[in-house]
Amino acid sequence: MAKDLFSTLKVYLTKISEGEHSPAEVVSSLNTWVRESSESIKLKIEEEVEKSVAKMGFVKREEFDQLKSDLEQLRANFSSEEEKFVKKARATSAKVKKTMKSPKKAPVKKAPVKKTVKR
Repeated sequence: MAKDLFSTLKVYLTKISEGEHSPAEVVSSLNTWVRESSESIKLKIEEEVEKSVAKMGFVKREEFDQLKSDLEQLRANFSSEEEKFVKKARATSAKVKKTMKSPKKAPVKKAPVKKTVKR
């Protein structure tokens, strides 16, 4: 990159000395070139940081927040499904209890006891 900067500066200096461009044009061109280069460097750095972070197993905050909201939604759905299941189970057990009431048992009659007399 340093070689690119120096070679670019040499080209612009020769154009100024030959009278092809004015110093204002050269400064404007250099300013544009610096902005483009800095954006390019920022993008490369960001890409490398993301690769390194991904290799380490870290996640982005946005990904974590999305995962957290998905988990909360699943828990809410699960709890509502669980409530439905419990209500249905209670209703079913109540029906079963009603149909399985034991019939009244007839009282057990005791056999008559014979009295024995001693002689």
